Amino acid sequence: MEIKVTKGAGKLQHIVAAGPHTLIADAPSAFGGDDAGFVPHDLLAAALGACTAVTLNMYAGRKEIPLEKVDVTVVAAEQDGVYVFNRTLHYHGNLSAEQKDNLNKIADKCPVHKALSGEIKIITQAN
Repeated sequence: MEIKVTKGAGKLQHIVAAGPHTLIADAPSAFGGDDAGFVPHDLLAAALGACTAVTLNMYAGRKEIPLEKVDVTVVAAEQDGVYVFNRTLHYHGNLSAEQKDNLNKIADKCPVHKALSGEIKIITQAN
């Protein structure tokens, strides 16, 4: 899917569009923005959290694991020159320790986790 980013109303605000869906990205006021939307790094953390939750729910459904829902919290920040994602999973449902352990392993297989953990190439073109 193509993601389009175009200038928004604020000084640093941009509209991010993916098909029919949109959201606002902006910088905090301390950096000259209007704090009117997601900071770009937060979008990266949100992608990891959302992908993790969707992957776990799909897997639990296929394997008939009694996962009612999963809450995912991601705290991301640079630490000693490395960008670190701290992900916490909170499972709801009557799950055994073995099922939770298995779900933890599946969380690492979500496509965004795999992309962020692997080699990434960015190809830039200008028109």
